Amino acid sequence: MNKLPNYLTIARIVLVPFFILCYYTGLPGWNYWAGGIFIAASLTDMLDGYLARRFACVSKFGKLMDPIADKVLFTSALLLLLAWGKVGPVICIILIGREFIISGFRQLAASEGVVIAAGWSGKLKTIFQLVGISLIFLENPLFSLWNIDMGIILIYISVFLSIWSCIEYMVKNKEVLKG
Repeated sequence: MNKLPNYLTIARIVLVPFFILCYYTGLPGWNYWAGGIFIAASLTDMLDGYLARRFACVSKFGKLMDPIADKVLFTSALLLLLAWGKVGPVICIILIGREFIISGFRQLAASEGVVIAAGWSGKLKTIFQLVGISLIFLENPLFSLWNIDMGIILIYISVFLSIWSCIEYMVKNKEVLKG
């Protein structure tokens, strides 16, 4: 059981090329396949974290690879949505840029012996991003409100939460930046 979270992290990374391949096939309904793979990969993230904490099997591999797997998955999704014309470059720059900033900040903190746990605003950002991206890929009219795609609305909310959580991380942990 103690290796299952790591296998799930590896599975998330392995799913990314298949997710991308859906776009490049250009086949009708590619986006539904991509959405399904994205959702499955995202669920492995929730499950591996739960299992690692539940069974006290947090590993160095998991600490390193889990955030990398997340960033590869979400960055791939955002870039596919950009190529597909569903989101603009500014949204991608903000969302991906925030991930670089927080990763760098955490790395700096770790070098000082400080562990920065994920805050609620960051977790909420991730949920809005996950659901928003999924809804955009699934393109279901049931998910639109006043002819506005709910996925896009959720992505805009995740952009706001990305900025908010980035500022929150910096302010709460400003001592890491001193010296």
